[in-house]
Amino acid sequence: MIVIIFICIAFSILYGIIHDQITARICVEYFTIGHPPVFGTDDPTLLGIGWGIIATWWVGLLLGIPLAFAARVGRRPKRSVGSLLRPIVTLLGVMAASAVLAGAIGGILGKTGMVFLVGSLAREVPKERHVPFLVDLWAHSASYFVGFVGGLIVIARVWRSRRQTTGVGEDPTGQTITPAVLGEPPLSKEG
Repeated sequence: MIVIIFICIAFSILYGIIHDQITARICVEYFTIGHPPVFGTDDPTLLGIGWGIIATWWVGLLLGIPLAFAARVGRRPKRSVGSLLRPIVTLLGVMAASAVLAGAIGGILGKTGMVFLVGSLAREVPKERHVPFLVDLWAHSASYFVGFVGGLIVIARVWRSRRQTTGVGEDPTGQTITPAVLGEPPLSKEG
């Protein structure tokens, strides 16, 4: 179970660093003005690495723990660590695509004035950086939203894949039964 949790944290951090490397280059002010001054730099590479770690490790932990339980706890056939890689990577791909789409929508809406910064952000972010800031804001919001909702879906699918095979693992003759549930790799009895 610890390996599953570690993999979720590691993949979350990797995604966060890549995501933030891109968004820090779109609008560094998103990190220097829109976030607390944790790093004391305006270097997009360092900000992308730092915030990519700080802002995502806990997401991997929050999703990794229930995923590990869904995959391994109980008497039902257990999901192997390897069988979880595909759904995790698929989720990260959907998150990335959602971030790109949401960032583009945020940029379009920002350019047309349909969405805009307010309050201290509107005052502190230079006017010419408002639209790129909105691109980052929408991209990050989409990543978190899709990550949480998608993570819950992955957890439910993993749990359901084990439930659908309740009583399945070995048939009465001792032969191992390995159904492909929802297009996912076979279940393993050991792990």
